[in-house]
Amino acid sequence: MENASKEDEISLLKEILKWIKFAGMKEVKNVLTNELESDKEKVVYQNSDGTRGTVELAKIIGVGSNKTIDLMWDKWLRMGLGETIPVKGGQRFKRSFDLEDFGIKVPDVKVEEVKKEAKKEPKDIAEASK
Repeated sequence: MENASKEDEISLLKEILKWIKFAGMKEVKNVLTNELESDKEKVVYQNSDGTRGTVELAKIIGVGSNKTIDLMWDKWLRMGLGETIPVKGGQRFKRSFDLEDFGIKVPDVKVEEVKKEAKKEPKDIAEASK
């Protein structure tokens, strides 16, 4: 009997969660749309999936300082648009929402090219720019 009761509770909680998510979708889209005004912000947010650090994201959008990314992450964290996750050497922001799920277009960027550039040795980069 106790198992059936637990299963009923879990089922009810899942149903409540489904409706809470549905009710909040419009509000989340409004917040994302208002806060991610520029294409660069959209690209950074979408690519903040916990696998990339500030340096790589700064290269993706073409800004010289990873502090720019850090400031974005701090703002989004305070707004509840993501969470911090532990990584070797500290913490990293991970987004809570996929922009495409809300119909928000994210400009295409060549993320793979940025990864290849980041892995090149300094002498390789110097030779490539000659």
